[in-house]
Amino acid sequence: MSKIHPSESKPWRGIPTAAAAPGGTAACPSVWTVWKSSSMAFHGTDGFSVFDCNGKLAFRVDNYARRSKCAAGDVVLMDGEGRALLTLRPQIMSVHDQWNCLEGDGGSRQNPTALVFSMRRRRFLQSSDEAEVFVGGAAAAAAGYRVEGSFRRRSCKILRRAGGTEQEVVVAEIRRKMATSSVALGDDVFCLIVQPRAADVKLLVAFIVVMDRICRRHRVPLLCS
Repeated sequence: MSKIHPSESKPWRGIPTAAAAPGGTAACPSVWTVWKSSSMAFHGTDGFSVFDCNGKLAFRVDNYARRSKCAAGDVVLMDGEGRALLTLRPQIMSVHDQWNCLEGDGGSRQNPTALVFSMRRRRFLQSSDEAEVFVGGAAAAAAGYRVEGSFRRRSCKILRRAGGTEQEVVVAEIRRKMATSSVALGDDVFCLIVQPRAADVKLLVAFIVVMDRICRRHRVPLLCS
């Protein structure tokens, strides 16, 4: 367990964390540990637990079943205390596996809360790991964020378009988490490295949850609890 969410604040593979920076400034990237498991700790759950660099539970998704998109319900991203932050709702009629993110508990389908973003695969091919995010919805003029690389292999970047231009900047990376300098943990535990002042971390965590849904893996059980 200490390897999954360490209590010490030492830098991860030479990358200092914001909490480890002098004076606690946010001049350095922050490193978050993502564990693909519900915080309720039931074996085989299909949720997420996200820890900060001090090992404190910061975000969680308590989800116990992986169902088809036609039968899937909302996925709620909560803080460590269980308060609903964002609700991820699949759009049924979408060949690109689009998911819409709503504020708080999402409200009902007849009376939803405000739309935060829409996220979908960039390509029609099911094997694609690339995704795009439209802040405020897919009707936006251009994608606000883009995911490139291989999410399945835990090696990808999240980029944001800078100031209405075509230039993109890297705001976060997803990497394998190392138990030692030469031994990596399994795919269920990985790192989210966020550049200082780059983006709201809860949005990036929501991107990860959606990517887990649209980048389907073989042998994922339909019932996980």
